[in-house]
Amino acid sequence: MILASASALTNGLSLAAALGYLVPIALPLLGRPVVFRVALVAWCLHGILLADAMSGDAPRFGFAPALSMTAWLVAAVYAVESRFYPQLQVGWRLCALASLAVVMARLFPGHLLHPHASAWLPLHWALGIGSYGLFGAAVVHAWLMGRAEDRIRMAAEADSAMPLLTIERLTFRFVRLGFALLTATLVVALLFGESLYGPGTAWRWDHKTIFSILSWVTFAGLLLGRARFGWRGRRAVRILYAGSMLLFLAYVGSRFVIEVLLSRSP
Repeated sequence: MILASASALTNGLSLAAALGYLVPIALPLLGRPVVFRVALVAWCLHGILLADAMSGDAPRFGFAPALSMTAWLVAAVYAVESRFYPQLQVGWRLCALASLAVVMARLFPGHLLHPHASAWLPLHWALGIGSYGLFGAAVVHAWLMGRAEDRIRMAAEADSAMPLLTIERLTFRFVRLGFALLTATLVVALLFGESLYGPGTAWRWDHKTIFSILSWVTFAGLLLGRARFGWRGRRAVRILYAGSMLLFLAYVGSRFVIEVLLSRSP
C-alpha cells in the first residue's frame, strides 16, 4: 500500500512537472512574469523528482535520469542567464525538452545502483552531469550563434538585440567550464574506478571510456584551436557539436543501448 501510494505521488509530480513546462508553450499570452513563475514551479517539482530518484534505500540511475538531470541543469542556467540577457529566445524549446525529459525519466527510471558503490560515486556523477549540463548550455548558445550568423548573411532582421559576439563569448565560457568538469570526471574515474561501482569495475576500455576520451580530445582541440588560431563561427560550432555528440554517446547513448535495446543491467 505504501509503495503504491509513493508511486502514485511520483506519477502525479511527474505529470505536474511535465505539464508545467508546457504552459509557456501552450499559453504564451499569459505574460512573461506568469509564465516564468509556472516554469519555475515545474523546475522545482522536477528537482524534487530527481532528488527522490537518487535517494532512499533503492536509488536508481540510467540514461533517462541522466538526460533529465541535464535538462534540469540547462533550464537552471537559462533561467539565471535570462535575467541578465532577456533577449535570449529559447525558453519554449528548453521547456519542451525538459517536459520530455521528465516523462522519459519516469518511463525509464534506470537500474538499481551497486550496493557496494563508494562515496566517490556522487562526486563522479556530479562532475559528469555538471559537464553534460554546461555543454548542453554551450550547444544551445552555439545554435543561437549559428542562427544569428545565418540571418546576418541573409540580411534579415535579427531574432533579438543580443550581439553575436556576446553569444559567442557566452558559448565558449560554457565550453571552458564544461571541459574543466569533464577533465575532473575522467580523473576521478581513473583514480577511483574500481571503488566507484564496486569490485570488478576498474577503469576499462569500453564504449563509455572511449567516447568520453574522444569527446575530451575534441573539446581540447576546440579550445586550443580558438586560443592559437582564432577558430570561431561555423568551424567552432561544428567541432562543438561533434564533441557534444561524442559525450552524449559516452554515457546516455551506451546506457540506452544496454537498458532499452538489450534490456539488461549494465
